Amino acid sequence: MSVFVPSDILLPRVEDPTAWSVIACDQFTSQREYWEAAERRVGRAPSALRLILPEAWLGTDRAAGADERIARTMEQYLNDDLFECHTDCFIYLERKQSDGRIRRGLVGALDLEQYDFTPGNRAAVRATEATVEDRLPPRVVIRSAAALELPHVMVLMDDREDAVLGTLEKTVRSSAPPYDFDLMLGGGHVTGWKISGDLRQRALYGEAGAAAPMPFAVGDGNHSLAAAKRWWEQLRETLTPEKREAHPARYALAELCNIQEPALDFEPIHRVIFDTDASDFSSALAARRQEWEDPNRTIGERVAAADAFCADYIAAHGGRLDYIHGTETAREMGDRPGCGAVLLPPVEKNGLFLSVIKNGALPRKSFSMGHAEDKRYYLECRRIR
Repeated sequence: MSVFVPSDILLPRVEDPTAWSVIACDQFTSQREYWEAAERRVGRAPSALRLILPEAWLGTDRAAGADERIARTMEQYLNDDLFECHTDCFIYLERKQSDGRIRRGLVGALDLEQYDFTPGNRAAVRATEATVEDRLPPRVVIRSAAALELPHVMVLMDDREDAVLGTLEKTVRSSAPPYDFDLMLGGGHVTGWKISGDLRQRALYGEAGAAAPMPFAVGDGNHSLAAAKRWWEQLRETLTPEKREAHPARYALAELCNIQEPALDFEPIHRVIFDTDASDFSSALAARRQEWEDPNRTIGERVAAADAFCADYIAAHGGRLDYIHGTETAREMGDRPGCGAVLLPPVEKNGLFLSVIKNGALPRKSFSMGHAEDKRYYLECRRIR
């Protein structure tokens, strides 16, 4: 069975698609003003905002009963015939990012039977970063009660010849796109075309790839996809073998992206130690920085080495660790009294898949895909029950 397949994709029939589509729930978690602005932009219009729980509201009164509210709203939208069903298809999309560059993708259904996020697995689809188990239960609860799923998962392929998206880009122009609109709050623009067809992948990694082939890796939305897998594992035990084969919860809608896409930026996430005795930090850093700057090491090995240094320094000098986006921001924080910054080297795209194949999932907070405004927006839906 194929890993990534066409599906029945639901698109909203709404007057204001900009109000419908909102950014991934795990963005702007410390900036509640962003989500308040999204609420003002949506107003009373139908919106995906009512079908998700922004993580900015976790631990607040807004999170209480969210699973029931979301489930009720999904049923209401379905009863109101809000969606148009595009059967047995993919959606090829072009996202004009906030910087004006175009990122291409393909929305389809990922077979959860061929995905695994546990350490040491050899599945066809693997997590790129370690999964934090404590983050899964709230997501599993919401998914278990939901009639629909909305994807913010971005799955990566390493298509160096641009055989998949490059071919699709040339074939879609003759048809009218089912959606074409501006995204809210600086998210750029998105256009999508309905397509069908087969996908193919090539072996790219020599002996390592032959021993443990991995056509896809999860780039964004690791925990959401892990929650979908966890819920499927629970549900699967209640089904007959025949029902397991075709049950919609066996699949998860995702956007497939090419890691080689020029508009898809990968940035390191730096480490900064706060509230520490920094008197020995410079000398300790100089003695060990080669461990994570060694070009012969994989991405995962470099990040693990930096994390080991931070753990050792905190054990000896006290302090707390935080993960910081942006080199200049991390450097400025590291220059403050009682602080020290560990700057990680640039993330090499061509090394990501090989690192996961050889060493498994990277440590948490190893890299970031693009800026917050350019993350995936909720738009397409799919029935899961």
